[in-house]
Amino acid sequence: MSNVISIENLGKKYLLSHRSERGSYVALRDVLADGARQLGRRLLGRSGAAGARQPQEEFWALQELNFEVQQGDRIGIIGRNGAGKSTLLKILSRITEPTTGSVRIRGRVASLLEVGTGFHPELTGRENIFLNGAIMGMSRVEIARKFDQIVDFAEIERFLDTPVKRYSSGMYVRLAFAVAAFLEPEVLIVDEVLAVGDAQFQKKCLGRMKEVGREGRTVLFVSHNMDFIKLLCSSGILLHGGRNLYSGEVDSAIAKYESLMTDSVYVGDRGSDVVYQNEAVNSDAFDIIQVKICDKKDQPISQVNTFDSFKFRVKFHSPDCYESKSAALFVSNLNRRPLLRLAMYPYSPFTMHCKKGTNEFICQLEKIPLPAGTYLLIFGICESQTGEWLFERDLCPFEIGTTDIYQSGVPPTDKLCVAVSDYFWTGV
Repeated sequence: MSNVISIENLGKKYLLSHRSERGSYVALRDVLADGARQLGRRLLGRSGAAGARQPQEEFWALQELNFEVQQGDRIGIIGRNGAGKSTLLKILSRITEPTTGSVRIRGRVASLLEVGTGFHPELTGRENIFLNGAIMGMSRVEIARKFDQIVDFAEIERFLDTPVKRYSSGMYVRLAFAVAAFLEPEVLIVDEVLAVGDAQFQKKCLGRMKEVGREGRTVLFVSHNMDFIKLLCSSGILLHGGRNLYSGEVDSAIAKYESLMTDSVYVGDRGSDVVYQNEAVNSDAFDIIQVKICDKKDQPISQVNTFDSFKFRVKFHSPDCYESKSAALFVSNLNRRPLLRLAMYPYSPFTMHCKKGTNEFICQLEKIPLPAGTYLLIFGICESQTGEWLFERDLCPFEIGTTDIYQSGVPPTDKLCVAVSDYFWTGV
């Protein structure tokens, strides 16, 4: 098969401006005076004095990227936030230009990068279908031939002649994906935007992308959901710090990504005890200070086993006093899929009172019904006034050890998840 995409020494540089040391507040007179001073220097042929401009820093979003994509490949592009995934897709979609290197693409490209990308908000859904097709270089006859399939897939027939500025984000995504997938591009590029849709629509989209691949067209798919990547993609590309860390089999790419996540989510000392320390303030409502896993005597422990009894202790900082409907703790796998939910609400009629300063939430489990593996914690608080849940994710990675729970000589594995519900929680 021939190469559809060829990337050689690709790099993208941005200049980051930093505020000068004069102060956080800059008056209009200061801006006008600086502008007049710089204009005078240019007219006199003098170089600007030090500090006349804001200091700038070079930031390379992509560096020395090299890979090729064959016709019909379904490639999963994965990596942490800030790894360069979206920048790469914007370059491939010709939204932005590279700083170094070259990109060669054969055929038409359809991109779904953000909600509403390529749509004119004042035009109706019908008009935007023809507009997008024309942008892709298709004739009106070709678009009309696919029109009914697009409308049926997007499920927006009632709102087809409504301006898209009145669409919900889910309706936007359904129509945008249907246009991109059914107008027969040679290359289909899809970013994390599918997460906006509901589960049923996500399943339809994955099925359609599989069909696109079987028809001999190329799919580039970016997602943090590793289950989606496994289901759809035949190979993977792992980006880290703007560089290509791995290209090859999708299972190997995911394994390297999960290893990278495990190594990077710890903050502070990775000693023998599972203690997560965090001094950064990340939320207006609360900030995680410390997460501990302790035994019944409140001693930090380094590992637990299936069906062990232990406690999660979560210390968090609240900038103000407020009353919360509930707090919840989720145990998730490295793909960020929640596996266990430990919540006060709706099981408890009591609200949780948060004082200004340090608070602590304690959750005790008599038995944890999970097999051996590495897990993460998600902590959330529901505000009583707005009913909005606020979450802190990727907390305190911990290990569940291999245990022969049935005394059968066959310990549980990741293929076997024991379904047990006889645990209880304690919220403080």
